[in-house]
Amino acid sequence: MIDEKSLEEARAWIGRSKTLEGIVTPYAASCMAATLDRKNFEFQNGDDVPFVWYRLGFPELSPLSACGRDGHPALGEFMPPSPLPRRMYGGTTMTFNRPVRVGQPITKIMSIADVTAKEGRSGDLMFVTVRQEIADKDGVAITDDRMQIYRGEAVAGSTASHKPAQPPEGAQWVKEIEPSPVLLFRFSALTMNSHRIHYDRSYVTEVEGYPGLVFNGGLTMIMLLELFHENKPKATLKRIKVMARSALYDIAPFTVNGKEGEEPGTASLWAVNPTGGLAYTVDVEYEE
Repeated sequence: MIDEKSLEEARAWIGRSKTLEGIVTPYAASCMAATLDRKNFEFQNGDDVPFVWYRLGFPELSPLSACGRDGHPALGEFMPPSPLPRRMYGGTTMTFNRPVRVGQPITKIMSIADVTAKEGRSGDLMFVTVRQEIADKDGVAITDDRMQIYRGEAVAGSTASHKPAQPPEGAQWVKEIEPSPVLLFRFSALTMNSHRIHYDRSYVTEVEGYPGLVFNGGLTMIMLLELFHENKPKATLKRIKVMARSALYDIAPFTVNGKEGEEPGTASLWAVNPTGGLAYTVDVEYEE
């Protein structure tokens, strides 16, 4: 288990916040749509920003000299210090009051909401929850509670020994995704995400111990929501809960799947890895 002193140092960051000013330009939104192979990929000022694409308005700005070993901004600045060097996306819960618009100024208030630790199957884990409130001229439009997971150094065989859970049955919508390095590069570039696990093959396999480039968790979420949008084009998202269950890699195609929920205005989405294991889930609440 993480020693008490290290956890106390990290928990001292709870409550820290910073505010960023941003804008989703027509060019950035069009680049994302083209990367996702949308047929109509050109956006104009005043168009609704697809809800989770607000992140295009806030590319991660950090001097090259401030990046850590893994390419991310070093810990101990906004994000709390951690004795565990490897970081992964854990999931998010997002509430949507209304979409923001292309070309209109938006503000993001980020704050460290919680820091916890536990011992998992592969060793010590630390969880950091960051609350992000996205506001336009009319107030808060989107709330995004995002979880980052920190892990210890890679141990030989630890990745292969984890057996993912079985996915749900009864998919009504299914689409195969080719996780190419080009797709990963374009998505990372659009968000200024320099995490090396998404583009540096020698680093991700030799240092972090993964079998291939890690498919970005945020991109997995977007792929699942694109599947939902294609099958429910008139639906308006109200809330989503995303959970990362196991990692996806660029070594083989995987599938995104979905079905209507048991309750009206709900849907279940999930990603399945090449061997049939559950990788991601998204619980959706929506209106039509």
